Amino acid sequence: MNVSEATQRRASIRSFLADPVSDKQIRDLLEVASRAPSGGNVQPWKVYVINGDAMDRFRTFISSRSPGESEYPVYPPSLQEPYRTNRFELGEAMYEKLGIPREDKPARFAHLARNYEFFGAPAAFFCFIERNMGSAQWSDLGMFLQTFMLLAVEAGLDTCPQEAWANHWQAVQEFCGAPQEEMLFCGMAIGKRDESKPVNSLRSERMAVDEWATWL
Repeated sequence: MNVSEATQRRASIRSFLADPVSDKQIRDLLEVASRAPSGGNVQPWKVYVINGDAMDRFRTFISSRSPGESEYPVYPPSLQEPYRTNRFELGEAMYEKLGIPREDKPARFAHLARNYEFFGAPAAFFCFIERNMGSAQWSDLGMFLQTFMLLAVEAGLDTCPQEAWANHWQAVQEFCGAPQEEMLFCGMAIGKRDESKPVNSLRSERMAVDEWATWL
């Protein structure tokens, strides 16, 4: 599999099989992913892996907790066009795949709550960053996470990066034993996609290159 194929295959999977993923495989993927670009070689990512018994303990732990306010704004408070429409259309396409109409708010909220079960994935990790880091180091996280996700595809695995966990940052920090100077950025569900679930056939639309690229 080449990089183009891995990029086309990668998707945010929202229903996983229970097939286990070994700690060794996750460790190997993280080790290679750490070759991702990082300004000044700072390498600001802090990763806490949850797998096997730890996943069982975490699911029990988090089931008694309620999400609160996100520690950081996942989206700007007034998301302008065309970004607002891009986000809205993706959400509607996802709920159509799930067979949940717009007026069925309880079903929509129930699906959103599956974020906090890692959509059934057998393994996951949380990515933190130290609070004194700046926006340039946050961009390093994106490059590290994308590298991990492409490597996972190459290894026959699937993923779902989840900023929704920022709404559960206090509980996650407590479970992971992360120090206060570390800030939760996202979770990453890891496993194999359930091909029988229509939601996993969702493919987000992308704007045409000429809408956002300028040749000078």
